[in-house]
Amino acid sequence: MSVSRDELLSFVNEFLKIDEYQDYCPNGLQIEGKESISKISFAVSATQDSINKTVAKGSDCLIVHHGILWHNLGARAITGVFGKRVIPLVKNDINLIGYHLPLDGHLEVGHAVAIAKKLDLVDRMPFGEYKKASIGVKGNFKTPVKASELRSCLNKILNHEIIMASPNSDGVINNIGIVTGGGGTLLHDAANEKLDAYLTGEMSEHQWNDAIELGVHMFAGGHQATETLGLFGLMEIIKNRFSVSCEFISSDNPV
Repeated sequence: MSVSRDELLSFVNEFLKIDEYQDYCPNGLQIEGKESISKISFAVSATQDSINKTVAKGSDCLIVHHGILWHNLGARAITGVFGKRVIPLVKNDINLIGYHLPLDGHLEVGHAVAIAKKLDLVDRMPFGEYKKASIGVKGNFKTPVKASELRSCLNKILNHEIIMASPNSDGVINNIGIVTGGGGTLLHDAANEKLDAYLTGEMSEHQWNDAIELGVHMFAGGHQATETLGLFGLMEIIKNRFSVSCEFISSDNPV
């Protein structure tokens, strides 16, 4: 089975509501390839490794969370490392499609809600705002959990060693806010909303101290690790709707 590039884009762009976000990058099609798509690769980031594997697997399209175009980088010569990402895609007529903030905050398949579902959170609501758009979720635990127990649980869910900044590792957690990836700055949003805990991908040195002093149990599960599950959810949606071949390309990036 195959789907046209335009049909795929029209559906996913609308499904993820990309027009609601003022993002750091263009969402949707970043490099145009062949019109008919029968095999799609998915990866967290468009790296040389994920692109070369997409070529080797004969995919017509690569869908990622982190694409290759970012507003802060401006116009760039297609040379060096950047060229080695762009040229194989163009040469092999492969579509590159990226979804950044829309895939973070989506309430059905987003990264944050995917983790919330794994934690079996109830009363889930949007959490964390970037330019008036929600990029995460918050929710309540059915049964309160100790901070140390939640850390162990997150280790298993994310398959990643969790960094925890906690005012008390035996402290009881009733609720949590989640913004994946580089969402450390939203720790103060969690504190302002009186949440017991906050999960993101990365934690800076000063955020470690801030969390303890604010009385919020903060967990960092890795940028890559926290931004994987949403891609699996999107992959299932696309596979079921269009009956195209889909596969995920993993990365050993520990950050």
